[in-house]
Formats: sequence, C-alpha cells, structure tokens
Amino acid sequence: MIKTVSATATRNLLARSSIKAVSAKNFTPAILSTPSFSNTGGISVKYYSTRSTVIQLLNNIGSKREVEQYLKYFTSVSQQQFAVIKVGGAIITQQLPELASCLAFLYHVGLYPIVLHGTGPQINEILENEGIEPDYIDGIRITDGKTMSVVRKCFLEQNLKLVTALEKMGVHARPITGGVFQANYLDKEKYHLVGDISGVNKAPIEASIQAGALPILTSLAETPSGQILNVNADVAAGEIARVFEPLKIVYLNEKGGIINGNTGEKVSVINLDEEYEDLLKESWVKYGTKLKIKEIRELLMHLPRSSSVAIIDVDDLQKELFTDSGAGTLIRRGYKLLKRDSLDEFTQPDLLRTALQRDEKIAAGVISVASYLKSLESVKFTAYGDEPLEVLAVVQQDESGVAKLDKFLASKTGWLNNVTDNIFSAIKKDYTSLQWSVKEDDPYTSWHFAKAEGSYSKNGEILFWYGIDDTATVSKLIGAFNKSTLHGNTSAQSSQKRSYSTMRRVTPQNVFNSGFSKQFKRGLATVSGNPNPPLKKGTNTKKARVALVGARGFTGQNLISMIDKHPYLELSHVSSRELQGQKLKGYNKKEIFYSNLQIEDIKNLEANDEVDVWVMALPNGVCKPFVQAIESTPSSGKSKIIDLSADFRFDTTGEWVYGLPELNDRTNISNARKISNPGCYATAAQIAIAPLVPYISSTPSIFGVSGYSGAGTKPSPKNDVNFLKNNLIPYSLTGHIHEREISSKLGLPVAFMPHVAQWFQGITHTINIPLAEPMTSRDIRNMYQDRYQGEQLITVSGEAPLVKDISGKHGVVVGEFNVSAKQDRVVVVATIDNLLKGASTQCLQNINLVMKYDEYAGIPDDLIIRG
Repeated sequence: MIKTVSATATRNLLARSSIKAVSAKNFTPAILSTPSFSNTGGISVKYYSTRSTVIQLLNNIGSKREVEQYLKYFTSVSQQQFAVIKVGGAIITQQLPELASCLAFLYHVGLYPIVLHGTGPQINEILENEGIEPDYIDGIRITDGKTMSVVRKCFLEQNLKLVTALEKMGVHARPITGGVFQANYLDKEKYHLVGDISGVNKAPIEASIQAGALPILTSLAETPSGQILNVNADVAAGEIARVFEPLKIVYLNEKGGIINGNTGEKVSVINLDEEYEDLLKESWVKYGTKLKIKEIRELLMHLPRSSSVAIIDVDDLQKELFTDSGAGTLIRRGYKLLKRDSLDEFTQPDLLRTALQRDEKIAAGVISVASYLKSLESVKFTAYGDEPLEVLAVVQQDESGVAKLDKFLASKTGWLNNVTDNIFSAIKKDYTSLQWSVKEDDPYTSWHFAKAEGSYSKNGEILFWYGIDDTATVSKLIGAFNKSTLHGNTSAQSSQKRSYSTMRRVTPQNVFNSGFSKQFKRGLATVSGNPNPPLKKGTNTKKARVALVGARGFTGQNLISMIDKHPYLELSHVSSRELQGQKLKGYNKKEIFYSNLQIEDIKNLEANDEVDVWVMALPNGVCKPFVQAIESTPSSGKSKIIDLSADFRFDTTGEWVYGLPELNDRTNISNARKISNPGCYATAAQIAIAPLVPYISSTPSIFGVSGYSGAGTKPSPKNDVNFLKNNLIPYSLTGHIHEREISSKLGLPVAFMPHVAQWFQGITHTINIPLAEPMTSRDIRNMYQDRYQGEQLITVSGEAPLVKDISGKHGVVVGEFNVSAKQDRVVVVATIDNLLKGASTQCLQNINLVMKYDEYAGIPDDLIIRG
C-alpha cells in the first residue's frame, strides 16, 4: 500500500534519519543546502548527495517507481514549466512551516515552481485595526489610495516572510514584488486602483530560476505609466500559467480539494473532456464550485493537454506530485471515453491491437491478439477506453451472475495521467457489481485495493470485487477463483470497506427609535415601567427557510443549534468557503451540506423565492455585495436580511433597523426587512448604561474583558491558549468599532477599553458612570428593575455578576450599582455570553420578530436568565 507522509511527518522522518547531517527538528542547510557548483561549472557532489537523500525520503511517500517516473516527467520540460503554485494569504499566516517544507522538497530535487501568493486576510486585519472598513463590489476589493498603501505593505511583508522561511531551510529564494504584471485599470471610477492584466514580463522569473532561486511573486501590477494596481491572486496565477504553460498548476486549499456534496468525499480526478457536461448537472455542483470548475476549464483549454490543475492541502503537496493516488482534486482535460459493444465499432483496429499487446499472456506469447479478438466474437462484452487507448478495459458476463473485468490494460501514460480512474468510474456507473483479479506483484495493487470492497488472495493472485453483499455469492466467486489457481497455500482476506465516490481521485448618529429615548429625560426619574415591553405572543405558525451565509464560525454554529430546535425555522442553505461540501453537523431536521454561495447563487435563490430569511454571519466589509445581490433581484422584497457584522450598524438611510429588542422599538424591528444585529460588547454596554442616560454628566468608561472565542477562529495571539495563560491582552484601546457603536446608539460619548482573557466564552464589563446628580445604589437598582420589567433575557442583580455564571446563558446580567461616597459616580457590572445574546441569540430574537413568531421561540428555557 502507498504510504502517505505529511510535511510535518516528513520533517520528523528527517530527524530520525541515520544521516548525521540531518537536524533533529527541521530541515537545515547542512543537509538541504542550495545546489552548489564546482569551479569547472558542474554541479557538486554535495548537491547530488542532497538530492539523493530527498529522493529517499520521497520514497516514503510513494513507491520508488512512482517517484522516479514523476521526477522524469517533471524534468522533461524546462525548469520554469514545472509548476505554478498559488498560495493563499491565510496559508502563509497559518501554515508557513508546512509550506516552506514542501517547497524545500521540490527545490532540493531540482524542481523550481513559480510561487505566487495572496494577502487578503492580512489586509483585512490591518484595515480593521486602522478603522477602515473593507469595501467590495461583486467580490472585488475597492482599492483607494489608503487601501493600496495597506495592500502594498502587506504584500511586501508576506513576501519577505515566505522568502525568509525558505532561506532558513537552505532554499535560495528571490522576492519578486513587481515588474511582472502589466495592467490597465479594470474600472477606475468603480474599483479605483484595481488592475486588469494586459501582459506578463517573463524575464524576472526566468532570471531567478536561472540563478538557482525559487521565484516568489506578488500579484501587484503596474500601468504603463508606473501606477501600482491591485490584482486578484487567482487571476494573476492564471495569467502566469498561460504564459509558461506548466505541467502542473496548484491551488493550495484548506479543504484539500473539491468535495462531492452527495457523498461528502473528496473528488480525486475530474477529466473535463469526458465529465464536464455531466458534472455541471450534478446537484452538488453549484455556486462557487461550479464557478471554479468553469474557470479552470477555461484556463486548461488554452494550455497543452498534459497540463493540469491540482487543488490540494499544503501538507499533501508531495503526495499529489509524486504518487499515482495523489492527494487533492486533480483537474485535467483528459480525453473523451469510448464505449464499444462489438469489435466493428472500433474505427482504429491498430490502436486496439497495440493496447491488447500490454496483456501479460499476449506479451508472453501464450495467446495471440487475433485469438483473443476471435474469442470476443462469441461472448457478450463491453469495452471501455480513452481516445488513444492508453487504457483499455473489457468487461464480460460471467456464469456467477457477477460481471467480470476480463482485461484492464493501461500504459504508463494512462496510469500517470489517471485515465485509469476515469475508465473505472465509467465501468462502475454501468455495473453495480464487478469482480476481477491481478497478480500479487502487480505494481498497482494498492490502486485495485482502493477500488474494491472485498478481496481474496491465493497462489500469487488476488481476487477483487465490489457491490456484493451476500456471502453465498462471495463464496461462489471464491470457489471459482480457487479452481483457476492450481498450486500453493491459500490465504484469504475479505474486507468490506466503504463505497468510494465515482470520482475518487477522479468565501449624523443613528439614534434609536426607542421608548427610552422618548421618555427618559432629565427630571423624569419617577417614570416607572418598561417603555418598550416585549410584544404579545407571535401570531405566525408557518415554516420559514433560513440561509446562513458564513456558517463556519462559533456564532453560526450556535445559531444552527437553536434553529434545529426551533418550532418553525428550518435551514435551507449553509454557506462556508472552508467547509464547502462537508456535511453539516449538529442539525437533525434534514441532511444539509455546506455550500460556498457566490453572488450569482444569491441572486438565483432570491429570484426563485427559496429563502425567507438571510443571515449574514460574515466578517466586516464582506456583506455588502451579498445584500446588493438580493436587492438587485427583480422579485426581491419578500425575504428578510439579518446582518451580524458591523457593516450596517451605522446606516443613515433608514433602510436598516438596529436589532437590539430590549432598547429599540420592537414594532420597528417587526416591520423591518433589513436588520443590523448589534455587537456583543455593545449589547451589554448599552443595556448597562441606557437607564442612566438622562443622568450622566460626562463620558462613561467601560473596561471590557472577553473570552478568546471573541477573537474568532483565525489563529492569533488573542485566541492562542498558551499565550493567554495567566495573561490579559489589551487591544484597540481607543477607537474600537464597538466604542463608536455604543456612543452612536446611546447618543453620548463613551470610552471603551477591550481586553481578551484566557476563558473561552463570556464578557464582563466594569463601567464607571459619572452622575449629574446624587443617587443611591437602591435608587439606581430600582430604576433598572423598572426599566427592564418583563424582559426575559435581562436580569438585574444587587451583586456583581460573574462571567463564569453567564457562559452558556442566553441573556445579560446587570448588577453591583456601587455608588461613590460623594454620590457623583456609579460603577455598574454587566456580563453577557458573546456567542449567544451577544450574537446568535439576539439574531434569533430578531428573526422571530420579523417573522411574527414569539420573540423567545427556539431559545432554550433552561438557559434563559430571567429577571
């Protein structure tokens, strides 16, 4: 069987090597040095020793035969035509050691991929920290001058980071941050500094490779006058591929390939000439998957037939390049398949004869080609092959009732290009059960095991089968197989395995319209009761379909769990670029698979009235194109939109309603179409301050501390458990977006100082509120109890609430009300679960209100904190 070793495991393998020069932890220049040259111009013995060592390590990934044939294949063209590898910015941040290890392997066997990287996540992070909200149109980043300065800075930093990591591994790498792409403005008025590539300058890349250095490119382009323009990295990689026509084009992908939405398995190979039209008809091929396949096909149609695109995980790069089984999804043009039921249908008999000569018995002279062809005239058979017959398969009926794969003959090219997988897939579509046998010493035995659901070996031969469930039929097959083997001892092994996919390898202040803003004015401290009480029980009992866009994060997962138990809501779509194709876990109403909804997909769903409520659980700056897509649909208007990001919290058009039910007029929320869900810090702070707004003399200060789940799933010091241990991290101490949100909604300035602590979920606020007139702690507490009377998700306590008590609860607790001796300030403490009432629970409240359900429907009673 083929052994698979990840980049991390390979580094460990190096550490265990008996070669003294190998580092105990990682690649080092001592063993993986750059190719050196002797004074006479020849490559030194040291380089050959290094290359030999790496090839030995590659043999632990695949067989010696595989490694040798692929090395020969890859070195059959000029060095710059080996591969173009597109690296996402997130991979440099999250998997830099693995990426550098993979590239070092290639470099030390004399292969020079052209590496081009993006930097999208890093750009968004810097822009957010600087208070700039990223803006997109149709998924294209609007790049103004300020944004371009950030883009250029990020590209230079990430490029240097990758080059430095490679140099530390003994790899000579050259940063190429400009001078490659020429471009015109894509649409200067619309996108500003975004480029449309008009030409590629090969010289810097070729010079780098000729100097023995890996070229590491950014996707920055220049106009003829020298203006720097931003270009999408995927687009730039495609343009590089068109110019160099490489054997391999590799897109490093967190999921490691394209996932079959029906089976949940990774699609191993897609041969476009044969499968493209049928593939696009598959129910799971839609949205981003369909767009990606179409774009790749357009690229490959202009490249040599030998070129291919591989979508893989970083750790699987060597396995994809140097083994027959590969690792991710290989997409190539391939050839259309032939299917013949008689010899007369073969229009090129010479090709048929050549293919049959690969058979062991025919090659040994036991039987002639003519004799075998003659035997086919008296039996019912179906032959399969590609156009040049690099692979030929013949299936015959058998006395057992199970069809028999009589011949499966493949050339080295057929195996190398995985035509074998495509042929077998065609057979499996036609035959629900099949048997066949091969010699135990067949070099592709592991491939056959992967295709079979059971096997039995005797006397140097192996019987394989699939699609047979009853033991009687299996026994009958084995009995017939035993009769065909005349010598030796028997060793049986029957293993029923899972079914394989038919293609195995084969993304001025907006003041409340609220009761309190109308009634709480100075001098009205005697006003009692809740001016914005919960509405009467909902009147709607009809089912509603929810599409969750951005379902990967913690908030999305919590919302999914609540919708699963909601009496009227059901999920229709869950979208996540990282989880596309995987089955949704934690949802039991029906089977749902993650998709990757794109702009056109959103339009189609809206036009077909397939969604009642859109929930946008996307990062800041990403939501706008999706909302525009919904609103641009002619029939748009029925569905509701809930945005969990900050994109529309400061809307001044009046189209968006701020969805904080306890403070905003619930009737306004109920009648709205578009709702902006408040932030977690902001929700707790507003609830803790709002009753005192008429009595505040100056700026309240808010000391906020959140668990690390508030930092999201993207790795950073703010969610690094080891870094947070016995630690407290202050960040964005002035100008945080929630400071702006709290200030604009309350109508007064606040000072907000956020921190991250070592617990997972839950927020605590300690808020100092200056008072314009003397008050007692009892007076203030009574005011809060009156204000939040009847609110099921708000508790008013005389004591300071603890964050450990709010974790996992669906409300807000406000307490302490500690007044200073001069009665000129009060300290209020508030706690909230940032993932629940701070996000998903509040979202569900808003969905319930706009759909006219009971406001608290679907919110677990056992977790509600009641006042």
